[in-house]
Amino acid sequence: MSLFGFGKKKTPEAPAAKEPEQTGWFGKLKSGLAKSSSKLTQGLGDLFTKRKLDDEALEDLEDLLITTDLGVATAAKVTRHLAKTRFGQDVSADEIKQTLAEEIIRILDPVARPLVIDPSRKPHVVLVVGVNGSGKTTTIGKLAKQNKDAGLSVTLAAGDTFRAAAVEQLKVWGQRTGCPVISRENGADAAGLAYDAITESRNRGDDLLFIDTAGRLQNKADLMAELAKIVRSIKKCDETAPHDVLLVLDATTGQNAHSQVEIFKDMVNVTGLVLTKLDGTARGGVLVALAEKFGLPVHAIGVGEQADDLRPFEAEAFAKSLVGMDS
Repeated sequence: MSLFGFGKKKTPEAPAAKEPEQTGWFGKLKSGLAKSSSKLTQGLGDLFTKRKLDDEALEDLEDLLITTDLGVATAAKVTRHLAKTRFGQDVSADEIKQTLAEEIIRILDPVARPLVIDPSRKPHVVLVVGVNGSGKTTTIGKLAKQNKDAGLSVTLAAGDTFRAAAVEQLKVWGQRTGCPVISRENGADAAGLAYDAITESRNRGDDLLFIDTAGRLQNKADLMAELAKIVRSIKKCDETAPHDVLLVLDATTGQNAHSQVEIFKDMVNVTGLVLTKLDGTARGGVLVALAEKFGLPVHAIGVGEQADDLRPFEAEAFAKSLVGMDS
């Protein structure tokens, strides 16, 4: 399944056999959210064993939800809803899970949106940003494969000119996917490369151009200013570009993701999020808090190293996995 909005039509194929839950996508998602889910599940079990939902229970529940990175606003919403509907009654951990999952789905549904490519743009330019080690280059490679498989012509630009390993990594993905990779010598001007990449990609008539960028800490003003320079350079070549700016977030960072989104959004007008590294150590609840606070589209989440381990974001599957419910 492509993450994007268009591609060449293919002959319909017979439905593939459904993957076993424990080894398929939902199983990987549950495994990836295991840290958040187990902390939440254990906490709910401890709180709601033969207990009435009184003021003290509601306060304890709100504290638990906040400590699992779901955020103050989400925690308050859930406890308010329970106070209105079940106050003074006996409640079980499973009932709390159900209510919590429903509330999380309501928050996440509006932001679970695919990244739609405009076929009138040649190319549709996607700038990919994020802090060091968030998984930007790997994410680009996976997206390139999926969209190339969907019939789109895709070019990759190695804009992380400060790190030779990142350029080589992107070239490997280019070889795997058959996508051209535009690169320059180590230490070259990243803004100039971005400008050249759009020109070359346009001359080829590409559908899609991904521009990688150097990882940068959001609290380093000089590095963030350089990222803004790249955007200005892109606009000199195409005033409507970049058409999308994807912020790649490492799911293990927890609450630090808030400042990343806030600063990158202000600096380069982030249009959507990709959450990576849901590997069992992730603090996945933070995605709920980010959706509540910023309302940015969440296009995809990654649970492994393979290209197919990056999938379109689905609110219901994520919510159920997060609270420890079956699919």
